[in-house]
Amino acid sequence: MSGRGETRVKVKSRKRRTASSRQWLERQLNDPYVAQAKKQGYRSRAAYKLIELDSKFRFLKKGAQVLDLGAAPGGWTQIAVKRAGESGRVVGADILPMEPMPGAVLFQADLLDPATPALLKDALGGPADVVLTDMAAPTTGHRATDHLRTTALIEAALDVAADVLKPGGVFVGKVFQGGASGELLKRLKAMFRDVKHVKPPASRAESVELYLVASGFRGADAAAPYLGKGKT
Repeated sequence: MSGRGETRVKVKSRKRRTASSRQWLERQLNDPYVAQAKKQGYRSRAAYKLIELDSKFRFLKKGAQVLDLGAAPGGWTQIAVKRAGESGRVVGADILPMEPMPGAVLFQADLLDPATPALLKDALGGPADVVLTDMAAPTTGHRATDHLRTTALIEAALDVAADVLKPGGVFVGKVFQGGASGELLKRLKAMFRDVKHVKPPASRAESVELYLVASGFRGADAAAPYLGKGKT
């Protein structure tokens, strides 16, 4: 997707608008993915990241059981519903409330609550084929801190994935900076047969985010030694 040939919008400075907020607004106004998301009715531009990841790795199959963790506002959930089709089942969960979505079962739930995995598995009607998470902690501007906080979230998502994924299943999640840390990568390789780092085109060039696509879940026995690693 390209913004070539379009007139760039500049936001005038106002007394109450900081430089960073002005830059953010300009970026939103000039982002072709934001415009396209509005046009196509997606809840966020992040929908295109999942479209691009799935177009490359083909993990969202018709009839799939899909769990979307940290789903709000629902851009990824929308794509999962579309690609899994009527024969699939999509469950989304977030600690924040979400607007209802046709074709998806949505929960307001805390991933760190021990009762959450069973709740989500019950809503799926059985084990999941795919677990997705686009969660990231609010940024502080300090890259090392942001990386650690986001890593803690993906570890919590992995705890849930270990409980709900069926053998051979796929986990897709976001990390920052150079990708998964040594301990996280070790855990992923123990739990999955194949782990790749990807930066989809819809991820902004200046963003330090990367996505993990881990396929071939080895099953509960392989995951057991690592359960609880993301909990504090």
